Amino acid sequence: MKIVDGYVTFKLGIKKGKIFMRTKKTKKERKRIFLITVTIMGLLTFLVGSVYKDWQQILINRKEEQKLNQKYEMLLDEEEKLNAEIAKLGDDSYLARYAKEKYMLSSDGDTIIKMK
Repeated sequence: MKIVDGYVTFKLGIKKGKIFMRTKKTKKERKRIFLITVTIMGLLTFLVGSVYKDWQQILINRKEEQKLNQKYEMLLDEEEKLNAEIAKLGDDSYLARYAKEKYMLSSDGDTIIKMK
């Protein structure tokens, strides 16, 4: 849009058979659009980076969870074995045999022969 001799003139263009008015953006408008675009791009970059970092942490936590579940299962199996051992140690005959084998204890008259 130009003002020539008090008259307003417009630049018209034709695109795909339609007539449209070309408008020239002022410096202030271009600056505003540029700042808005930069702000939006900055926010998007920040959000994408944040989501990416959080997603990596989620994947790391899932791997750690799997390892801890495996360790938990191993500890449950070990607990079962130890509970079975405790139940066996409640039996006096097993306890006597265990003490003889492990600590080479003997009752009167027993001879201990160690074989390798």
